[in-house]
Amino acid sequence: MEMKPLGRTGIMVTDLCLGTMTFGTQTSELDAHQQMDMALEAGINFVDAAEMYPVNPISKETVGRTEEILGNWNAANPARRGDYILATKHSGAGFAHARDGAPISAQTIPVAIEGSLRRLQTDCIDLYQFHWPNRGSYMFRQNWNYAPSGHNTSDVLDNMQECLSALQLQVDKGNIRTFGLSNESAWGTAQWLRIAEQMGAARVASVQNEYSLMCRHFDTDMAELSVHEDVGLMAFSPLASGLLTGKYQGGAVPEGSRMSLVPEMGGRHRSRAFEAVAAYLEVADKHGLDPVHMALAWCRTRPFMMSAIFGATTVAQLAHILEGKDLQLSDEVFSAISEAHRAHPMPF
Repeated sequence: MEMKPLGRTGIMVTDLCLGTMTFGTQTSELDAHQQMDMALEAGINFVDAAEMYPVNPISKETVGRTEEILGNWNAANPARRGDYILATKHSGAGFAHARDGAPISAQTIPVAIEGSLRRLQTDCIDLYQFHWPNRGSYMFRQNWNYAPSGHNTSDVLDNMQECLSALQLQVDKGNIRTFGLSNESAWGTAQWLRIAEQMGAARVASVQNEYSLMCRHFDTDMAELSVHEDVGLMAFSPLASGLLTGKYQGGAVPEGSRMSLVPEMGGRHRSRAFEAVAAYLEVADKHGLDPVHMALAWCRTRPFMMSAIFGATTVAQLAHILEGKDLQLSDEVFSAISEAHRAHPMPF
C-alpha cells in the first residue's frame, strides 16, 4: 500500500480504506470488530462510515447502527483510536430516516455531527463528508436522465456558504478535523472550493464518488479538478458492488450476497455489465491474477486516487482482499484493461 495526502490537510491515509456499510446487517458486530482488528494489523489506517449505514437493506430501525458498532470498538480499544483516520457522512436531502429528510444546512450540521460523535464514541471525526448534494446528483445511474435544472443558483451558493460557516465552527470546536464531499460534480466541487477560499473556511479535502473498471465518470472533468486542486478521490464500489469478483457470472446469485438482497444492484444488473465483467475476468486469467486484486490495484494507480474503499461482508472476504494489498500491475495488464474498457464503456 501507499500513503496518500488527504487534500492539503497534512493528514496521510492509506490508499485502501475499510468500508463499513454492511456493519449491522450482513456483517455482525463480532465480525465487524474482527475486521477492524485485521485491517489495522494489515497497515490500513482509514475507515469510512455514514450516519445512514448499514445498507442492504436500509431501514429506519438500523440507521446509525454502523456508527454504533464502530463506537463500541472504539470504546473497547481506546488506545487505538489514534491509529486510524475516521470518516463519516451527513445524509443529504430527502433521506426520510434522518431529520425527516431535511436538506443539509447550518441547522442540521451540528445536530448530525453530535449524533455521529455520540454513536462513534469519539471526541473528533477526522473527515466529515456530505453524503450527496441537496441539489441532487448524477451518481447511481441517474446520469441517464440527468437534468441539472430546477435550482436557483443564488440559493445553492448561499446554502454552500452557510454550510461552510457551520463546518468551520465545528472545526474550531474540535468536533471535526476536515471536510469532504460525496456524489458530487465538478461544478459543485469547484464552488465549494471557491467559496471556502473567499471565506477562509474549511477547504474540501476529498470527494467520495463511485469509481471502478466499470464506472469511470471521474476520468474527465473531475479528474482534472482533483489533480489540480488536491481533492483526492475516495472511490466507492471499486469492485462494482461485487460484479468484478465474477461471483454473479452465469446467472449465479450466492446466498447472502448483495444481489440476493438487492436484485437490481442499484441499476448495475444489465446484460452489458456481465459482458464487461467477462472481459476483465479474461484479462485477469490471462495474466494469472485474482480479479479482485487486479481491480483494486488498478484503481489505486489512477492519478487522482486517494483511497479505494472496499467492503467485506465476511472476515474471509477481508482476508482475501488483504492478500492483494501490495499487488503492482504490469504494463501488459494496463494495456489489456484499456482495450477491455474501450470495448465495454459505460456498461451500466
